[in-house]
Amino acid sequence: MQTVLIVIHLMIVLALVGVVLVQRSEGGGLGIGGGSGFMSARGTANALTRTTAILATLFFATSLGLGLMARYESRPTDILDRIPAGNSSTPTEGAPSVLDQLPGGAGALTAPAPTTPVVPPAADPTGVPNN
Repeated sequence: MQTVLIVIHLMIVLALVGVVLVQRSEGGGLGIGGGSGFMSARGTANALTRTTAILATLFFATSLGLGLMARYESRPTDILDRIPAGNSSTPTEGAPSVLDQLPGGAGALTAPAPTTPVVPPAADPTGVPNN
């Protein structure tokens, strides 16, 4: 349902932008606009104004609808709800911890076992290799 409403909202937005751009500028803010064009009739201006008002109302309604759907369709989750109820807030010796629930367990976080160091063979005092 939300996807359908988003598509309708985007179509309304594109139509609203198109209608606003087609309208004739009446303020002449920068000295441009006005003049004669194919949209200079008074009846056309009334139709464009009415269309803009209708599209703006639909834009407002779909925006409210999307906001309400986003608010009530998703359920917020709390990370503390994911912890089983058996765990206490203070870990005791031998009790499972939150780290045990992670992928790989707590063992994945420990350091690897030490290996025996490789000792190079003693060098010959004469400097000649033994190989």
